[in-house]
Amino acid sequence: MGRVMALDLGEKRIGVALSDPTRTIARPLAILPRASRRAVVEALRRLIAEHEVEEIVIGLPRSLSGAEGPQARWVRREAEALARQLPVPVVLWDERLSTVTAAAYRALRGARRRDLLDAEAAAVILQDYLEAQRAPAPREDLPSE
Repeated sequence: MGRVMALDLGEKRIGVALSDPTRTIARPLAILPRASRRAVVEALRRLIAEHEVEEIVIGLPRSLSGAEGPQARWVRREAEALARQLPVPVVLWDERLSTVTAAAYRALRGARRRDLLDAEAAAVILQDYLEAQRAPAPREDLPSE
């Protein structure tokens, strides 16, 4: 088993989280600025190689009812573009309430910096995904290159 990386895509930043090699625990890893798609792809390729990542999970922000609004459609387009450019499979994962959970976790830990929230949201998405893999739930694979 290899590591899984999660991304919390935003228009200004991308939160990145990483699992341990046994795919049990997720932890925040980094924040990537969205300078350009090329820069993001290069940074992700470096992280994939450095951490021996075998799969990427991208949070899909659905509404509480499960519907996809404008933000979810934007994330889906971005995820599909990344899937065509990255050397590992990309999976979309329902991220409802991940930022709320990350904010609550951050408050409990006493962290004050806003930029940590994006990486912590990615870790929440990833932890949810890892736990669901032990009890399979629906997922959506995107085509790769």
